[in-house]
Amino acid sequence: MLTVQFFLTALVVVIAPGTGVIYTLALGLGQGRRAALWAALGCTFGIVPHLAAATLGLAAILHTSALLFNIVKFAGVAYLLWLAWGSLQSGGALNISSQRSADAGWRIARRGALINILNPKLSIFFLALLPPFLSGNAATATLEMTTLGLVFMAMTFAVFVLYGTFAAAARQWILGSEVVMRWLSRSFAAIFAALAGRLALERA
Repeated sequence: MLTVQFFLTALVVVIAPGTGVIYTLALGLGQGRRAALWAALGCTFGIVPHLAAATLGLAAILHTSALLFNIVKFAGVAYLLWLAWGSLQSGGALNISSQRSADAGWRIARRGALINILNPKLSIFFLALLPPFLSGNAATATLEMTTLGLVFMAMTFAVFVLYGTFAAAARQWILGSEVVMRWLSRSFAAIFAALAGRLALERA
């Protein structure tokens, strides 16, 4: 179950820069280490519904129901576009400014959780990722899926914290240049708009 192959596979998946990583980096650069930690926490807990769906078999229902898949998908698209727009607005969730005060931790975590919750591909992804590492004993399958999922979440949080800490360390250099701050805010807006476009093209 908890094999070297699982840890290596999970590590490759977690390290790959996806929406959660970009969000955590943006918060680290824009609001500092504390904000990045809350972002990492929120993104990690946003995985829970998808792991539960994969464990309970609900991911298969989502995969076969085009209507349900598209409802979640386009809610996710709208949310990513909202974050992209906020990157360009003073005081927006991802806007980088030397004058910006940090958001409340629970707000940052909630946004991070929604990023993952509103991505229907995650449930299907976990349904494909975890079963190959099960022992094959039907009596312990649920417990094994839960254990693998919790380990995956712990690895996600640890790696995201490293990303966020790195971004927060670079924050002081960035705040010294208005040009760099504007460029980064626009870049994050473009990235989230692109991620929204990619999600819109996903099929069940």
